[in-house]
Amino acid sequence: MIGINMDNNMKTKIFIGLTGRMGSGKGEVVKILEKMGFKYISLSDIVREEIAKRIPGGRHVSRADTQDIGNRLRKEGGPGVLGKRVRQKIESLDVERWVIDGIRNPAEVIELQKLEGFFLLGLDATLSLILERIKSRKRGTDVEDDDVLLAHLEREWGEGEPEGGQQVGKCMAMADYTIENNSSLDDLKIDVMKILAGLNIF
Repeated sequence: MIGINMDNNMKTKIFIGLTGRMGSGKGEVVKILEKMGFKYISLSDIVREEIAKRIPGGRHVSRADTQDIGNRLRKEGGPGVLGKRVRQKIESLDVERWVIDGIRNPAEVIELQKLEGFFLLGLDATLSLILERIKSRKRGTDVEDDDVLLAHLEREWGEGEPEGGQQVGKCMAMADYTIENNSSLDDLKIDVMKILAGLNIF
C-alpha cells in the first residue's frame, strides 16, 4: 500500500494509473476523478496517434488493429515506450494531479512509477458483466460476437502475448489497490473515494 501525506502549506503531486480489462470500469473512474480536478491522459492516445499515421483514413479500425499497433510500438521502442511517452508529457506540464488510463504492460507501470506520487489502481469484474458492458457501449471496435470479444479479452490479459505485448494480468498483480467493480456506479464511486481518503490528499 502507498500513503501520500500532504502538508497544509504544500501541494502534492499525485498520479493515479488505471489498469484492468476493457469494460471493467476504468472509464467511469476517469469521470469520477475528472470531476475532482484530475487531468486525464491515456497510453491509448499514443496508439491512436499511430493509427492515424499507419492506417489509411476511411478503413474500419478493429480491436485487433489497435492491439497490433500497440504491440508494434512496444516492439520498436521497448515494452515501456507508451508509459515513457506519457510520463514525458506529464513532466512537461505544470499539472499536479493526473489520472492515467490504458496501462497494459508491466514495463509501462515501471516507467510511470518514476513519477513521484504515482500509484496503480486495478479494476476488474466478472467476464459476463464485462461482456454485457462492452456490448452496451456500442463502440465501433466492440461490435463483435461473444467469442470474438472473449478472444480479445484473453489476449489483453496476456494469453498468447509476447513479454512486450499486452499483459493486463501482470499489471493487475502490480496494483497498489484493486476494485472488483461488479455493482453500481454509486458503489464504484464509494470505493474510489475510500481509496482517496486513505491517501490523505484532501
